Amino acid sequence: MSFSLRRHSGAALIAGVLAGSTASADTMLSIDASAATPAPKAASLRMGSSIAPNGDKLGANARYLTRNGAPWLPVAGEFHYSRTPATQWEAELRKMKAAGIDIVTSYVMWNHHEEVAGKFDWRGNRDLRRYVQLARKAGLDVVVRVGPWAHAEVRYGGIPDWVVNAMPTRSSDPQYMALVEKLYAQIGAQLKGQLWKDGGPVIGIQLENEYNIDGPGKGAAHIAALKQLALKAGMDVPYYTVTGWDGTIYPGGEVTPVFGGYPDEPWGTSTAELPPKETYAFRFDTRVSGDLGAQTAAHAPGTAETDKDVTPFLGAEYGAGLPFMYRRRTVVSADDIASMLPVQLGSGVNLMGYYMFHGGRNPTGLGGTSMEESTLSGGYNDTTMISYDFQAPLGPDGQQRKVLEKLRPFHLFLHDFGARLAPMTVRKPDASPATPDDLKTPRFAVRSEGDRGFLFVNNHVRQYAMAQQQATQFLVKLPGQTITLPATPVDIADGAYFIWPLNLDLDGVNLAYATAQPLALLDQGKAGVVAVFCASSGVPVEMAFDAALAPQLHASAAQVAVHGGRALVSGVQPGAGAAVTVQRAGKRPLTIVVLTPEQSQQLSVAELGGQRRLILSGQQTYVADGALQMRSTGSNKFRFNVYPPLSGQPKASTAGSHVALRAAGNDGVFQTFEAELPARELKATVTQTRAAQEAAPIIIGGGAKSAVQPLPENFKAAGAWQINVPREQLRGLDDALLQIDFVGDIGRLYSGTRMLDDWYYSGYQWQFGLRQAGALLDQPLTVSVLPLRADAPIYLPKEARPNFAGQAQMAAVRSVSVIPVYQLRVTP
Repeated sequence: MSFSLRRHSGAALIAGVLAGSTASADTMLSIDASAATPAPKAASLRMGSSIAPNGDKLGANARYLTRNGAPWLPVAGEFHYSRTPATQWEAELRKMKAAGIDIVTSYVMWNHHEEVAGKFDWRGNRDLRRYVQLARKAGLDVVVRVGPWAHAEVRYGGIPDWVVNAMPTRSSDPQYMALVEKLYAQIGAQLKGQLWKDGGPVIGIQLENEYNIDGPGKGAAHIAALKQLALKAGMDVPYYTVTGWDGTIYPGGEVTPVFGGYPDEPWGTSTAELPPKETYAFRFDTRVSGDLGAQTAAHAPGTAETDKDVTPFLGAEYGAGLPFMYRRRTVVSADDIASMLPVQLGSGVNLMGYYMFHGGRNPTGLGGTSMEESTLSGGYNDTTMISYDFQAPLGPDGQQRKVLEKLRPFHLFLHDFGARLAPMTVRKPDASPATPDDLKTPRFAVRSEGDRGFLFVNNHVRQYAMAQQQATQFLVKLPGQTITLPATPVDIADGAYFIWPLNLDLDGVNLAYATAQPLALLDQGKAGVVAVFCASSGVPVEMAFDAALAPQLHASAAQVAVHGGRALVSGVQPGAGAAVTVQRAGKRPLTIVVLTPEQSQQLSVAELGGQRRLILSGQQTYVADGALQMRSTGSNKFRFNVYPPLSGQPKASTAGSHVALRAAGNDGVFQTFEAELPARELKATVTQTRAAQEAAPIIIGGGAKSAVQPLPENFKAAGAWQINVPREQLRGLDDALLQIDFVGDIGRLYSGTRMLDDWYYSGYQWQFGLRQAGALLDQPLTVSVLPLRADAPIYLPKEARPNFAGQAQMAAVRSVSVIPVYQLRVTP
């Protein structure tokens, strides 16, 4: 492979100057993908029972997972059942399914279930069995992360106080292992009949977490002992995993490492912006994406590094958000998260797993005690007592956030094209960034198998401007041909990221390349196939087919020309209409739709009215009991587009009452419907009841030797505001979000003396769903705000740092609003 610059001729340069334009060099980015793709090695994994009663079989080789013998590249998302009201589980799991999640994962936090020795609690919000059953109902597989040490920003990593106080943990100490055996037996009883071999959804068990501890009774032997206890407890599943970062140690062949990466380090100690993270650079030699916050130190390279040729590259903790920690309150954008997708997939990841995908709130312990990680209990980090928001794609109250909209197009791609991607191997450019802080060298990779492949490009790095890649083309050398794309050089802007196909088979039609990302394939039987693509922001859409197809190509508002042995379609205008159709004699038609980036973020694919359909909506959508459920935050107006069209007029309702649903014509190939609910204006009154006092200086200390969260006694300095939200206002709504805009150090929300939620000030919007408050709204709520000192040695985003204007501290509630959440049910 070579990296070269192809320059304009002198005559062209002179002509450009005379015309008043600025001529620049074209850039040809070349990559050699001509080497044969070796067959995947058999993985040396001792899996559990992998055949379901109906004959479905799960497997793995050294490159990818398999389902019924075919390559399988699923998407996994973490959602902690014990951090969410059980009454919301079913809807939230269905929202995850609609977001493109295939596998839901959750820790079992020991101290959430056995706070008192010998007294296990599996009721209500701790009912693991019901949670798993609802996941199956929603069409999700399940991986249960059984610990016993979870981390999860829980006190002692989830190990109960009475265990930590009495014995060594995280080793094969006999007293400790006897208690772990009892815990595993309890988990096994919860999962009985729910395992894959029983026809249930539980396909995997993760043992321990972030484990790099070695020595007598520790290390690989301890992980092996935990696996034996899991098997003894009946947890016989296809896959057993461990986290593979920060020098992890495990018994090779017994478990599979899973990896992760985050766009920042909230567990870090710096009070400044971090250098560019390696998470945004393609990895060709290692699977470990930098520091992931393990709380123990490794002393040598871990097993995962030496096992990389015999285990598939699986992900479990790619950050779909970040937690706020007291000393470092990083706010990430949707692009900060979504731009990691081309990088991870282009680096060879064959299971895209997120932590967290759904936010939550910590339960309180007996007597109202909190169970969060904190320096007061010897933790390395200080975290909020209740909130576990994590800036997740789905918030603690199920609200859809922008990051979900940016991630979903990639999930749709993996659902319909992941089986093709999984066997492909990574091809490295000769010229790639030597270090993460190289912001000029183009970042790209190819995964290919034979002459088919995908091109992955990322030009986004959080908080840093990337060089615009001007007048760029890619040259990909494949075993049987060389593809240059696009035909006309394009500019790749700072912040751009995408996946483009190479020789993509669309129902027998070969798409040589496209400067648009594949999203979905809709097989309509004899009526043909619809292929949906997403335009790449700022890049003209160009599609190349075999030249022989030129007479059979019909392009709407585009040009078809034979160029370089290809039938080239250019000038495609993205939208909801059919951009290209291919009519072949004796073959069913192929229709290609190219959506705008904005439309692609509104796209979901679901079974509705007896068939798989495309749904475009600016509202949150998911399917439950055969009906389309729609949630709208703030607006009483609903609109959705559907394709293929519904056969009859659908019916709509809310809270059991009929709603008029209006057919609003067509938007391209899509059928459009609209509805409007009665608008609701919700009001809250706010009265300051206590002025803030001078906050105590922030202490430097703890294991991190950095800013420590103020001691409980120091909260006497907090100011207080009473919030009154009449409960009757909320009747008939799906929810109402209390939105508190404050500036200070820490905000806490109370009903009486019961804390409902808390928040570290960061500039990120604090919301609390009032649905779960119920009768607690019969009395006013109180929000208290501890002042933020001007000299606070904590990291805040630049845009959130207050202007103290000479003041020593700040504590204020700037506004409180109540945002209605409307729900519409549409039945085909």
